[in-house]
This record gives sequence, structure tokens and C-alpha cells, in this order.
Amino acid sequence: MGDSATKRVMILGSTGSIGTQTIAVVAHLNSLHDRGEYGTRHEVVGLAAGKNAGRLFEQAATLGVSELALAEGDGSGAPGGANVRTGSDAAERLVEDVEADLVVASMVGFAGLGATMRAVERGTDVALANKETLVAAGGLVVAAAKKSGARLLPVDSEHSGVWQCLASRGAGLVEPPCVCGDEVARIILTASGGAMRDMSAEDIYHATPERALAHPNWEMGAKVTIDSASLTNKALELVEAHWLFGVGSDRLGALVHPSSVVHSIVEFADGSAIAQLGAPDMRTPIQLALTFPERVCGVSEKIDWRTLGGLEFAEVDTVRFPAIELGRRVIDEGGTSGAVFNAANEVAVEAFLGGRIAFGRIAELSRGAMDEIGVNAVGGMGDIVAADAAARRWVEGRILDTKGASVGARAERNDA
Repeated sequence: MGDSATKRVMILGSTGSIGTQTIAVVAHLNSLHDRGEYGTRHEVVGLAAGKNAGRLFEQAATLGVSELALAEGDGSGAPGGANVRTGSDAAERLVEDVEADLVVASMVGFAGLGATMRAVERGTDVALANKETLVAAGGLVVAAAKKSGARLLPVDSEHSGVWQCLASRGAGLVEPPCVCGDEVARIILTASGGAMRDMSAEDIYHATPERALAHPNWEMGAKVTIDSASLTNKALELVEAHWLFGVGSDRLGALVHPSSVVHSIVEFADGSAIAQLGAPDMRTPIQLALTFPERVCGVSEKIDWRTLGGLEFAEVDTVRFPAIELGRRVIDEGGTSGAVFNAANEVAVEAFLGGRIAFGRIAELSRGAMDEIGVNAVGGMGDIVAADAAARRWVEGRILDTKGASVGARAERNDA
């Protein structure tokens, strides 16, 4: 860290849901600092965005940040004095050029892998909200983190919850990536069930984007919300938990918990279980990642225990939500399976949001890509990139136009 009272923060994906909430948390923490209630001031030293140049430049002007990255666009219209890197590798160059104590990795999808990996290689701690990084290249990222000493501080509410539960073991600070010993019997991630948790299989299969985007509990970006509706998000999170906490699929589980109050549960070998609870507000895990190992007054609302009803849990219905099992498959198969799964899902989600396929085809196409492309060993980043590209080509080759989507969906379902 630079000055002992200053933490330099870089935000990758600053214009998205996690990025904007991170900026809100920084403002909250700095207000505590200004009132003498918190000893560390957070300085945003770099911002990266995909294509929302207007919002990026507005953030830069408000926060006084001059070091920027924009994946799509020429950088015109930037505030005076701003150094704007452009191009697909702009975020990676930002990480390389600008010193930071913590990189908030909240770029959506595979696009965030390069910059996140570069931060880890440099030994910079990462507040990880980009689960796709570990799904696609977990082995490489974790190996790099162990070599450099970088910590992967989870921002996903479920993994943040696991992280907190594990601290009860009494073995000092838990700093992911780590490996859980035999004292941890099982890690359970909860799922709200998404926007379609009470719908029939047939209605889910033909759900509209508007219906799938209507999440009952969380405010998230479109891609994550669709993944939540299909429970692909939970499949991705199981893989992320595998890499963060060093457990196999046999020690990972998921339960539907509609109220999203319990974020995760850790069962121990002696029969005890510890759960982490909190309001469904992403600012809470973001703040923990920013202030770790300290805890300070939170920006999120606290649970009113007097009004909290029963805590309902249910098994995941894999008939209605088949994508969840693909996460276990990735953990068990290893190699390039995660890169294939992630890429296939990204292309399928984009096609669904664009009206090109039925909702039910998202999981079908992901499974189909994994079946057809197979699994290769990972010797380096080139193997991950090649698997990603192969999966994208495979899915695009099987996506029909809107007119033929219904018939094509049924045929693909029979072939799966």
C-alpha cells in the first residue's frame, strides 16, 4: 500500500452494476474517514469500462481519475488531462501501467480475464466479482496467485459468506485462494431461484427476456440476471467456490432460498454448521473486500430480526433448471471444460437477449458444446483462449434465427 492511511483502488467494469456500487461504497468509506470513524481513505486511481464512454468519463470527472481504459471507442470526449487507453486490451494495459493496492474485477464475462490475470501476476490483491475468470482459467489464476502472493477476495455474496464462515475455524485470517481441510464437510451456496423459480418447465423454456430479467431480490446487470434465472449463475459459482476454497464437487452443494437472507452455509466435520446472513445488497460484500481485515459501519441496511419470518430452503430442481449440474461437471472434468462452458453460455445468453433463441436453449447449447468439443489439458493461456473460441463458434453455428427457433429448440432438445 502507498501511504499507510490510503488504499489505492482500481475498478475494472466501473460503469456496470458492481462498479457503480463499488464507487458508492468508496464514497461511504471516505465519509467515515472524514468524520474520523475509519482510518483508511480509499483513492480510486483507475477506471475501466467496455463501451459506455459517457458514463466512464462522467465517473472520471467526478472522482478526479485520470487513468482510464475503454474497450470500445476512441476516447473522444474524455475529461481534460485524462489518459485513455482504448482497445480490447485497454484494461490489461491500465493494470500494467497504474499502481494499485486493490483491483476490483467486475468486468462481465471472459473479457475480464486478461486484466484480472495481469493484476494477479503483479501480486495485486483482487476483489473478485468476475466469476468467469475462475470458471474459464481457475487453475492458471490460482497458480499465479500462489506464486505472486495476490489474494482473491470474493465479492459474490455467496463466496463472501463462505469466506466469513471459514473464519470461525480459529486458524487466523482466511485469505483466498486457500484449501479447506477435512474439518470442512460441505460448503452450501444458496440461490434465490431467480425470476422463474415458481414457473413450470414449459413456461421456463419459452420465457421472454422481460420475464427472465425481472429478478425478485437483487439488482444486477442483464447477463448476471439471465444467468440467475437459468441457475447457470449457481453453476458458475460452484466452480468459483472450488477454486477459491480448494474443495471438490463432493463437498459443494446448492439450495434454493427465496428470501436471499442466508447467502451460504459451511458444514463442519463435527456436525456444526455456520451460516452467513445479510440483506440482499451487494454493497455489503463489496465493502468487506475493500476494508478487509477490518469491519466498519456499513452502507447497507441491516436485517430487522423482528420482522424476519421463517427461512425456507429447497433442493434445486434439475429438471426445470438443468444448467446447475454443468458446474459440477466442470469441476470434475477440469482442463478446458470451464472455458467451453463459460463461452457457450455467454454466446447463448446474448442470443436469447437478442431474441434469436428460446430461453431453454441456453442450457442445451452449453451442454452441447461441452459434449461435442470435449476437454483438453491446460498448459497456458493459449489453451483457454482456443477453447473459448471453439465454443463460441460451435454455439453460433447452431443458433437459428427467430423464425426457426421454436422448431430448432425442440430438435436440439431431442439431440441433447
